[in-house]
Amino acid sequence: MTDGILLQVENGLARITLDRPASLNTMNFPMAARWREVAHEVTSDTAVGAVILDANGPAFCAGGDVVAMATSGSSGAEVTATAEAIHDGIRTFAEAPLPMVAAVRGAVAGGGLGLMLTADYVVASENARFVSRYANIGLTPDLGVSTLLPAAIGQRRALQLLLQDRMLSATEALEWGLVAEVVASGELVPRVEEIARFWLDGATAAFGQATRLVRAGAGRTFAENLADEAATIGAAFDTPEAKARVAAFAAASAKGRS
Repeated sequence: MTDGILLQVENGLARITLDRPASLNTMNFPMAARWREVAHEVTSDTAVGAVILDANGPAFCAGGDVVAMATSGSSGAEVTATAEAIHDGIRTFAEAPLPMVAAVRGAVAGGGLGLMLTADYVVASENARFVSRYANIGLTPDLGVSTLLPAAIGQRRALQLLLQDRMLSATEALEWGLVAEVVASGELVPRVEEIARFWLDGATAAFGQATRLVRAGAGRTFAENLADEAATIGAAFDTPEAKARVAAFAAASAKGRS
């Protein structure tokens, strides 16, 4: 049983695929528990150097499975438990020194925005659409949306999405800074794989630590961030990979001056 999420790890690359296409990859409790499980499995695997987050079907993720919650008689406590399981996975990914790229097509709604923004780099297909829709059904943001969305596009624009029934096109999402790139639908998978391969073929650990420093920095004092930066770059400088790359850079610079 996949419980709605597939995981494949090969040659240092973890591919996490949301897999409830008939339900637009909306999150129910089994899928939430699986998300948390996958997050801990991937981030604790020292062989993994990069992550791709994608989805099967026409939509990336339409948020929580509100229809299932309503028809099954779920309580508020059960909805909270589902959100907390997903939150644990989001936090685990966000705090890990592991770069993640998301491949997004079709609808991204509600909590799907938070799942998408768990990734450090988002590539959207030209048919992607982004909308909140929380307040339309009397609910409030979850899955990190109240934090990750304003961090990505600013508080004012985040409130525009949350307080109005506004849908962003892929082009608008790019202009707002919600996504990093927009590509043709047929180019989405190759482009995301190219990005992940760039990380794996480069200074993989350094890319991972860069994502961790930026993510952690939002919730700490400037002094704490500076101390972390100093310790992290010092530790990186002593690694064999950094020594080799720094030496090659120094040699190239010397040659260029001669």
